[in-house]
Amino acid sequence: MRRIIFVPVLALATVALSVLPALAGNPHFVTLSATRSGNTLIITGKEAGLGDEQQVNIQVNASASCINPGSNHPKAENKESVSAAGMFPVQNGKADFTLTLTATFQPECAPPMTVVFTDVVAGDLTNSLSVSLAGTF
Repeated sequence: MRRIIFVPVLALATVALSVLPALAGNPHFVTLSATRSGNTLIITGKEAGLGDEQQVNIQVNASASCINPGSNHPKAENKESVSAAGMFPVQNGKADFTLTLTATFQPECAPPMTVVFTDVVAGDLTNSLSVSLAGTF
């Protein structure tokens, strides 16, 4: 009788332990890209390894500068921090997201000046994960 009880308990323990790693997940960004259009920066990405989470909180931060044709920003007030955040649903352990950051300057950053974004960092606040995007946009 003792063997009959022991085998099912051992089998249940094995199944329970093998399921835990699948539920825990391994969050990581699969793709992450930035596209600039005028004074707007659009960040598009995909995060995977999210396990059984329902949604993730994605935030993007960047620095925006108004740059003249000589590659200089002439006024200190022509620089600002911009950010955007949102909650995105997780399906099959993956989440797709798009966030838009818009820089507004006073006075306006008008031609021949252009807006340039630097120090772009995307983060998953739910899983304490962040990635810097290299380059100037």
